[in-house]
Formats: sequence, C-alpha cells, structure tokens
Amino acid sequence: MPKSLKLYIVAVVALGAIALAVTTYLYFPPNAAIAIGHDTSNGAPSTASLLLGVAFWTVLALVGSALPVQLPRGSQAAVAIAPIMAALFLGGPAAGAWVAAIGTIEVRELRGRIPWYGTLANHAGLVLPAVAAGLVLEGVRPWATGAFATFLAAMVGAAVFLISNLLLASTLLALRTGQRIIDVGRSDLRGITGSWVALAPLAWLMAQIYLVQWWATMLFAVPLYSTRQAFERFVEMREMFTQTIGALAEAVDKRDPFTARHSHRVKEIAVDIGRVMHVSDDELEALEWGGLLHDVGKIGVPDDVLKKPDRLTRQERMTMNSHPVLGAQIIAPVTKLAPELPIIRHHHEWYNGSGYPDRLIGDEIPKLARVLHVADAFEAMTAARPYRMTPLTNEQALAELRKFAGIQFDPVVVDAFVRTHHVDGVPDPGRVSEPRQIPMIAQAAETMTNSARTDGTGVASGAPEQA
Repeated sequence: MPKSLKLYIVAVVALGAIALAVTTYLYFPPNAAIAIGHDTSNGAPSTASLLLGVAFWTVLALVGSALPVQLPRGSQAAVAIAPIMAALFLGGPAAGAWVAAIGTIEVRELRGRIPWYGTLANHAGLVLPAVAAGLVLEGVRPWATGAFATFLAAMVGAAVFLISNLLLASTLLALRTGQRIIDVGRSDLRGITGSWVALAPLAWLMAQIYLVQWWATMLFAVPLYSTRQAFERFVEMREMFTQTIGALAEAVDKRDPFTARHSHRVKEIAVDIGRVMHVSDDELEALEWGGLLHDVGKIGVPDDVLKKPDRLTRQERMTMNSHPVLGAQIIAPVTKLAPELPIIRHHHEWYNGSGYPDRLIGDEIPKLARVLHVADAFEAMTAARPYRMTPLTNEQALAELRKFAGIQFDPVVVDAFVRTHHVDGVPDPGRVSEPRQIPMIAQAAETMTNSARTDGTGVASGAPEQA
C-alpha cells in the first residue's frame, strides 16, 4: 500500500471518529423530531425514544446497504443514502452520523472480503459527509420557515452530503489506483447526480411522513426497492449491450483464426491509452465499444482476401481497405453508437494524410481514432499473422511506433501509449530528434500512388501492419 494511501486512511478515520464524538457530545440528544413514542406536549423526549428513532433509521439503512448495485466503473450504489439523509433532516448531525456509521455495514465486510482498514475508511467517508451536511442544516434551519424553504434546505444538505462523499471516495480510489482525483470524480459524478435527484427528494418526503406517523415510513420500502431495481436494470442493460457488441466483434475475429480476440485486445490497449491521456468517461466508453467494433466491416470482405497468406494485389488491397467504411455503414443505424462511428471509419487514417478512407491529416483525424490506430497497430505487430508468422517483440513493435510517429501515428498518442503497462520495462527509443513535416494532402496522395505502383498494395512500404 502506498504511503500516501496509508496517511489518507489514517487521517480520514481519525477525523471521522473525532467528528462523531464531538457531534454526539455537542448535539446529543438529537433533535426531538427523530424520537419515537414521544408526546411533544410533555417536554423533551426521553433518551430511549431518541435512541429508538435513530435505531429505526439505522435498520432501514442496513436493509438498503444489503442490496448494493455494482456500477460499470467499479463503484457501488445503494439506496441506504435515503435513510441516512432522512435521519439528518430529522435528527441533525449526530443522528445522521450514527446512522451512516452503523447502517452502512455490508455483507462483504461481515465476511471479511474487505480489509479492516478499508472498512474503517469507507465508514469514515460517510460519517464526515453526514456531519458536514448536518451542520449545514443546523445553520440554515432557523431561516427555513415554511414547507418549501424546509425542502430547499434539505436539498442543500443532501448536496453537501453527496459531494463530500464523492470527494472522499474519489481521493481514496485515486490514491489506490494512481489515477488523478479529478478523473475518478468525473467518472462517478453522473451516478452521484442521479442519486441526488432520485433519492434526496424521496428522503425528505420520508422524513415528513415520519413526523406524521413513524410506522408509515416503512411504506417507502416499495419506492426505495423500485429505485434500486432501476439502478440495477440500467447496469444490466449496459452490460448486455457491451456483451452483445463483444459477441459481434468475436464473431468477426473468428473468421480468421489468426485474429481471434484481436478486437478485445485492441479495446483494452485503447482504453488504457485513453486513461493515460485523461479522456472523459464518455470517451473511454467510446474507445471501449469502438475498439470492439472497429473491424466489424470485415464482414463484407471475402475470405480469399481476408485470409490470403501472401501480399495482396492492388485490387485486393482496395477491397480490404473498404472495411472501415463498411463498418461505419453497418453501425450507423444504431443511434446509441453514434460516438463510435468516427472511430470505426477513421482508425486507418495516417497522421500525414496518406491513410484511408478520407485521407484526413493531423488533427483532422478524430482524437479517439488516432488512439485506436496506435492500439490496433501494436496488437497486430505483436501477434502472428498469415503474412508474418513470427510476431514482433514488444521492443520491436514500440520501435516501429516511434519510427512512424508523425508519419502514420500521432506522436502524442504514442507518448501516452509508452506510459501504459503494455510496455512496462521495454526499452523506449524515444521520439526522433528531427520533427517530421506533415505533407500537403496532394503530396501525400502522390506518395501513396507511387507506393502503390511500387509494391501493388496501396500501402507505403515498411509501414507497420494492422489487422
């Protein structure tokens, strides 16, 4: 475990324990509104009625924590947030902090599947936001008069809770994985926003019903379960979509035994390059799906061309080079895959304008297509092919990427690839000393034509092969 991660866990756990103790001492007993079995005409509620109220919300939170939903990027969503926020609205920071500390115990923790220090950090990462949100609510409560003002104050408190939890969780994950905090937080922000929009108003309504008749709050088990099911269905639909795309890609790859799993490996390399380049979460998803589908157009390439062990003729090369356009045409009707279309169509464009199908040059080529181009070339060079049974070593393939950076590949993307784990420990020749001139499109076309006349393939001699 990195030293920075150890220090962070110690600091968060210590601050969480201090915050819990201080708020309990300063604000205990909690606000009377959370008490069960208390007649407001008889003065202050008893300690037992206050503890009973806190216990009620803790049990609801435990039920919500028992059924978390695994989100695509590894984090989890649980409807336990609603009981925690309702306890905050009713009882203040101490009540909310205790519900957050005890009510978020998970089955994984009881079974020892999470290290003890991870469990402490996770719970402290909920206690601190609960205390912060509770203090904010206590501060604005005197000015929140009327139902609407009370609702707005509750939403502000919920926002403080969710944003604080996002910052603490993102920092923990960033220190554990070596990613930037802003990148981790950005990937989870959409889920946090969905939780705030869906669960914060529901938590406020639960608190209002609790004030009227505490047992009636249990009727909210149905909408809470429905919210949980909606989260799960969303994740399941996305996973099913990804699996369908993967199955299609594998069917294309299996037409040629030499390219089995090629698209999956290209996807993994491209996503890793994207992470190094700090692309957005949506762009990572586009690289994932675009990587799987980049060769789907090969469905339209005849077997005698696709599997030919010898050098292709000029006409055969033209047939093979049509696969990016065919792939884009196949995927175009699927509106969900619109961001992937530029990747599929342009992943064989060259940085100097001599690629295909549209001879784009430099930054005219979509950024994600440039990323996939590097991933595709590296995977092809390091795998056996009918025309080259002995694969290149990682060192040889990296040398080729460096050699053709600025000609075939975007140098910035090659630099990012060098920082991925795919070439850990591989000697890097580095960038060429002389900057490469990018020719005009007419010059690139002339070079391409002359090359085609020379070797009959339509591809510049010596260029790295791609699947």
